[in-house]
Amino acid sequence: MKNFIIIVVVAVFLLATSSVFVVFEGQRGIVFKFQKIKRDDTGEMQDFAPGLHFKIPFIETVKKLDARIQTLDEAPDRFVTSEKKDLMVDSFVKWRIVDFSTFYLRTSGSIENARALLKQKVNNGLRTEFGTRTIKEIVSGDRDSIMAKALESAASSREDLGIEVIDVRIKAINLPTEVSASIYDRMRAERTAVAKEHRSKGQEQSEIIRATIDAKVTVMLATAQRDAFEVRGEGDALAAKVYSDSYKKDAEFFNFYRSLEAYEKSFSSKNDILVVKPDNDFFHYLKDSAKVKK
Repeated sequence: MKNFIIIVVVAVFLLATSSVFVVFEGQRGIVFKFQKIKRDDTGEMQDFAPGLHFKIPFIETVKKLDARIQTLDEAPDRFVTSEKKDLMVDSFVKWRIVDFSTFYLRTSGSIENARALLKQKVNNGLRTEFGTRTIKEIVSGDRDSIMAKALESAASSREDLGIEVIDVRIKAINLPTEVSASIYDRMRAERTAVAKEHRSKGQEQSEIIRATIDAKVTVMLATAQRDAFEVRGEGDALAAKVYSDSYKKDAEFFNFYRSLEAYEKSFSSKNDILVVKPDNDFFHYLKDSAKVKK
């Protein structure tokens, strides 16, 4: 008897726990009866808000769905502009489930299926907006308009998927890697050409400055040499005048003085040899000492 009571109590406990389910905050619950979604008296699907709820044990099952705001942030996608130029667009979408019955029917209750369908819908809207604009229009500040149009286009997700798209944002717009590489190469080539042009102009200016300085130096040296010749000529002329004036005052003494200078230069070294006739005028003052005394 005692064992029977224990079995009954355990059975009642299991039955009670099986008939109760809890939906936590941020979730919604859908009840299935024999693998079919339970509907109310009007034929509409029922979703259960957070709280404690009851179900028929072993007949009805519960599937809980996340009702919080979700983020769709996938890898960047390629879009084509009106100029037939490719762009890599990195975007994200904020969304949440608002019609749980529609959501379950369209996605089988799978968040991953919902992400794939929502991504396709949002990308279609972005592709349409990018296809009607040029790169210049997109980069110059038309991004807000593109996001607003994409959000409007994704609004149909409420009816199609039971999803409310809260926001669509574009994080970055870049050129494809292969295009970026070619653009960088072209930019590098252009900068290299500009650098070469500047270097050639600098070299040209350097040659002009160097030639100008060389010409000025040549003129300055020529002027200095001319002035030196003039000064030297004036000095020689002055010296000649002095000699001439001295000669006029005492020609005999002047001749004697010049002869002494010639003797000194001629016999400055003991190894010097002078071959002349004895009666040569060079020894005039050596032979005629009387004249010297005079």
